[in-house]
Amino acid sequence: MTAKIKRKKSLWKRLHENKKFVAAEAVFLPILLGVIIFLLWQFEGLHKILRTDTFVLPLPGRIGTIIVDNWSKIVVDIKATMIVAVLGLIIGCLAGYLIAVLASMFKTLMKSGISIVAAFNAIPIIALAPVISNWTKDVSTDANVRSMVAKTIVVAIVSMANMSINAYRGLTELKPFSEDLMRISAAGKLKVLYKLRIPNSVPYIFIALKVAVPSCVISALVSEYFAEYIVGVGRKIRENIVLAQYSTAWAYIAVACVLGIVMYALLMLVQKVCLGRRGSRTS
Repeated sequence: MTAKIKRKKSLWKRLHENKKFVAAEAVFLPILLGVIIFLLWQFEGLHKILRTDTFVLPLPGRIGTIIVDNWSKIVVDIKATMIVAVLGLIIGCLAGYLIAVLASMFKTLMKSGISIVAAFNAIPIIALAPVISNWTKDVSTDANVRSMVAKTIVVAIVSMANMSINAYRGLTELKPFSEDLMRISAAGKLKVLYKLRIPNSVPYIFIALKVAVPSCVISALVSEYFAEYIVGVGRKIRENIVLAQYSTAWAYIAVACVLGIVMYALLMLVQKVCLGRRGSRTS
């Protein structure tokens, strides 16, 4: 018998078998792409590609200067947006998880509820926000309170839809025969929920949060477009675009991007602490 000739692996394949190299590559490549885009933008290469000018698409240096010069005002808007985003996220996720728990325990009664909640996920935020703003106009005589309630409801609805669908999967997609074994040991519904369903749903909660966290920032920004009270990052983006103050608008857009990135990074940190090695399975 002829011995099989072993082909030597290429350097590229050998490097990708090294976990440290793969981890470093996952960090380096996005940073490299960001640096390339930044340099193209700063030296007006991006303007030539997109066929625009520095009035509509200001240079990063100009945007940075505006952020520094107006930081005290920007902080006020950041606080307003973050309060709405975080509060709506918490309320929506708790409500979504509660709906998922009820649906998993009372399938015949509550399963249709998941479908109804999922339908909310298909409603565009730009259509939902003005409806909610009009609906909550009699909540308070204070425009600030009315706006806060309306914006929080919009964020909560978006977060609730993401959480309920993914949490329901985690509560119902159990290991084969695991629920049957607990039933044999005379475990009731509450014990099955506490001992089996909830622990199994934890990775799915983080899957939902990976969608809900960026969505809560986006929905907060969009809801501010239609709010009565003129405060918030989204509101300032709208006002400056209407006034053709594109440099200032881009400064607030940059701030909004940073808010989303920071919240997502914090979520990844919490996931790593809570799940450890299991966290990689939710990616």
